[in-house]
Amino acid sequence: MVNDEISQRGEHEKRSVALTSVLAAVGLTVLKMIVGVTTGSLGILAEAAHSGLDLVATLMTFLAVRISGRPADHTHHYGHGKVENLSALFETLLLLVTCAWIVYEAIHRLVFHQIHLEINVWAFLVMGISIVVDISRSRALYRVARQFQSQALEADALHFSTDIWSSSVVILGLICVLVGKRIPTLSFLHHADAVAAIGVALIVVYISGQLILRTIQALLDVAPIGLRKKITMAVEALPGVNNCHDVRIRYSGPQLFVDIHVLIDGNQTLKDAHTLTEQIEQTIQKLVPKADVVVHPEPYPETD
Repeated sequence: MVNDEISQRGEHEKRSVALTSVLAAVGLTVLKMIVGVTTGSLGILAEAAHSGLDLVATLMTFLAVRISGRPADHTHHYGHGKVENLSALFETLLLLVTCAWIVYEAIHRLVFHQIHLEINVWAFLVMGISIVVDISRSRALYRVARQFQSQALEADALHFSTDIWSSSVVILGLICVLVGKRIPTLSFLHHADAVAAIGVALIVVYISGQLILRTIQALLDVAPIGLRKKITMAVEALPGVNNCHDVRIRYSGPQLFVDIHVLIDGNQTLKDAHTLTEQIEQTIQKLVPKADVVVHPEPYPETD
């Protein structure tokens, strides 16, 4: 009963922080789009597109968190946690498509078509607001993601944290453009906005590459490096366990599933064997809290 209440509070907190992120993404996208159009800044428009996809990503995260919290059923024996991993994959693909458009448009402006920028205080103000909101949201998302081991929320936090750096790059580009206008010898700096847009795209591509790798690993059930060895050593150190083998580990969203086989004394009572398997489960859960553990006991061969 207590565990159910804790689980419900956790799901509520995850949904709450995801919904708040959706509202933040809506506000940032609208602000950046308005200022980007009025100033003609590709850097800000790139950020608006970035925030627009962040909005789509946060909506997907919100839905993924709601669905992944559902318990296991007749068709999803390991629960619905993989929905979070699938959501993260779609988020990454959306970001990569946006990056391709940003780089194309930036190169087009640099080589073929120059745009006159009308930079004003609103351009700097909206980017400053963006940085403040991004810092606030990324911290909140990271906190809840780590607390409940949610990959979807962690991916969302990653989006907001990359926005901090990309917004800073855009501000630097706008400052360079202003300097180029006021100092004729530095007129080449009018290209800084397009260069800043490419910088935004490169930042997003780098982060997206890391995210898509982790997402694919989760979808392919890649086991955490070194965890199998730790579990084997911890279990074999228990009195009564002769051998630990066939250790299988997989994540389904935030939930870790562990299946192991152990060799034990086949002459002991069923009650003693059951007590030993419970000790094994507790030992593994000390290494990985809240892990779903299945122990298959086998009698070790008797010697003549």
